[in-house]
Amino acid sequence: MPMRLPALVNEDPAVRRWGRRLDATVLLEVGEESWLLPVVDGAIGEVRRGPFALTEATLALRADAEAWREFLSPEPPPMRHDLFALMRAGKLRIEGDLHPFMTHLFWFKGAFAKLREAGR
Repeated sequence: MPMRLPALVNEDPAVRRWGRRLDATVLLEVGEESWLLPVVDGAIGEVRRGPFALTEATLALRADAEAWREFLSPEPPPMRHDLFALMRAGKLRIEGDLHPFMTHLFWFKGAFAKLREAGR
C-alpha cells in the first residue's frame, strides 16, 4: 500500500503545493507492518519497509489493518472516511512531533486520500 504513495503524491501538483516546506520522516504502521516515508518539501522519497529497531521518525501514524482497510474502501463507513475521524473513533494514533502534521494537514489528508483514489 504505502509503496505506491511516492508516485501518487509526487505527480499531483495540488498535494505537492500543500506540502511546500514539509520536511519530515513519517512512520506508518498498519497492524504489525511498518514503513518509513521520507518527505522533503512535500515530495515522498524512497519508502523503506520495516520492521525497525529504532527509527528517526518525526511522527508516527498507527492503526490496525482493519481500520486502514475501511479507510481505503471506495465508500468508507462513518468515522473511517478521514484521518481525524479515525482518530476520533480511537482507531488511529498520531504520535511524535505533531507540528508538521498540523501545519500540513491538507497534505496528509490529500496524500492518504490518493491511496483510496488509486484503489478505485
